[in-house]
Amino acid sequence: MNMLSSTPPVPVHAFKRDEASGNNWFTITRSEGGLTYEADLLLPHRKDYYLMVFVRRNQGRHWADGKAYEHPDNSFYFSGPAQMLVKEEATPFWGTHFAFTSEFLALQPSADLRSLPLIQNPHQGHELRLTEADALVVEDLLARLEAEQARPGEWQHRLLTAYLTALLTYLSRLYKEQFTGAEPSAEQRLLHAYQARVEEHFRELHEVGDYAAQLHLSAGHLSEVVKAQSGKPAIKHLHDRLVLEARRLLFYTRQPLKEIAFDLGFSDASYFNRFFKRETGSTPAQYRSNTRKMYQ
Repeated sequence: MNMLSSTPPVPVHAFKRDEASGNNWFTITRSEGGLTYEADLLLPHRKDYYLMVFVRRNQGRHWADGKAYEHPDNSFYFSGPAQMLVKEEATPFWGTHFAFTSEFLALQPSADLRSLPLIQNPHQGHELRLTEADALVVEDLLARLEAEQARPGEWQHRLLTAYLTALLTYLSRLYKEQFTGAEPSAEQRLLHAYQARVEEHFRELHEVGDYAAQLHLSAGHLSEVVKAQSGKPAIKHLHDRLVLEARRLLFYTRQPLKEIAFDLGFSDASYFNRFFKRETGSTPAQYRSNTRKMYQ
């Protein structure tokens, strides 16, 4: 595959420091019917941080990676860096949203949070449905976080970490209940590790051997395990990730096809066209035209 490294064209929103408390890794905002969405959130974008939103009530809709979510009462939405999001319109919102950085997850004593199902998200979920009892627990923990955020001082970081750990752990239990499946075996963990590396490097690394080297394995062993666990060859995972990104850019942006090809690392636009048609059955231009007609 002829590929070049590139920078993604979709805007990536950086984490905004909480100026009131001076907190560089965590923010929380409650809304009681306000229009809390900034204009740039109404355009396709990614974030370089984790965003969690508890919806008590909101008659709105947003999209995550091409899927629409309607915001039923007592719902909870979670997203991590690189996921593509867009809000359709600003509508009155009752609930709370909070955000934290990847750096926070690397800090002690919060490092174990990285292993929680809500953070790992092995099922690529985005929405949790909360019972009224669940909603009350979540609201209580959010209120404690909000109160502590307003009290800078010696103990603030420890208490914020404690409350956030409790909240993310509680939500992870709900995640496990709503996204069912057995605990992964060693082979399944290797598959997930390969998929995570593909997610991180799919633009510049285009050979299975490159990923095998990162995982300190032979390409043959990695391919064998990935095929056995997923039912499809390791190279197909890479191709599927490229197709997903291409679909995102074709659907969400007005970028010329040549620019999309370059952004995905293809040195030749005609090769990108052939690759996309081979993988999807339609050319990039046909896909863009058909999907926009569908959602008009």
